[in-house]
Amino acid sequence: MTDAPLVAIRNCNFGYTPARRILHDVDLVVPRGKVVALMGGSGCGKTTLLRLIGGQARAQTGSVEVAGENMGTLDADGLYRMRRRMGMLFQGGALFTDMTVFENIAFQMREHTDLPEDAIRDLVLLKLHAVGLRGAANLMPSELSGGMARRVALARAVALDPMLVMYDEPFAGLDPISLGVIGQLIRRSNDALGATSIVVTHDVQESLKIVDYVYLMADGRIVAEGTAEEMRESDVPMVRQFVQGEVDGPVGFHYPAPDYRTDLGLAADA
Repeated sequence: MTDAPLVAIRNCNFGYTPARRILHDVDLVVPRGKVVALMGGSGCGKTTLLRLIGGQARAQTGSVEVAGENMGTLDADGLYRMRRRMGMLFQGGALFTDMTVFENIAFQMREHTDLPEDAIRDLVLLKLHAVGLRGAANLMPSELSGGMARRVALARAVALDPMLVMYDEPFAGLDPISLGVIGQLIRRSNDALGATSIVVTHDVQESLKIVDYVYLMADGRIVAEGTAEEMRESDVPMVRQFVQGEVDGPVGFHYPAPDYRTDLGLAADA
């Protein structure tokens, strides 16, 4: 097996418009077989990085490579070929609401393989069994709890045994039990498949239990990185504030604004 990382992002800059720069000189590597977390406040560029890795957007400068392929230079056929080797758990799950649990997972098997229906049935039940929901195969998404829906979405994300699985806020809105279950399923699924996982999350404590490495982002930049233990023990103010959830620190409570007295129409010395 090659020692080259599965994902390598080098000197990456991206903005949706020239005046709206989202990512600034991002350098990031994701080793094969590892679970890597992207952490940071809302709007710092984490989900945008996933879009670059999946080829939904292209960097203005720098490179985004997945399995040695430059995602920014692939044509449509090349992008579809690469995406078939990726799995995605979207924020909120994004299940097809008019399909049963079984049909949600079978959908991509029918779209992207020539497997016979009996093989698809066996594989779907296998994936559902792995997330503890084989008995829910005939339920509709509206009949599922939030945690169950997220587990179905996880089973769908790994249905085709992808080389790379990306998770966008997989812990959002879950109760503590479901949160712990999803975390362990991410870790076990990654190891069982021999896959590589990128987890975008705000849930620091749960993520630090399952990941191999962490990148902390702020304002579109990588501001810190390290193992889970290194992040817990860091005395870097921004890392400590984020990991400990402190109110006071480099990340201010107030969005930049004019002097409060000026907004109220008061004299500066009032």
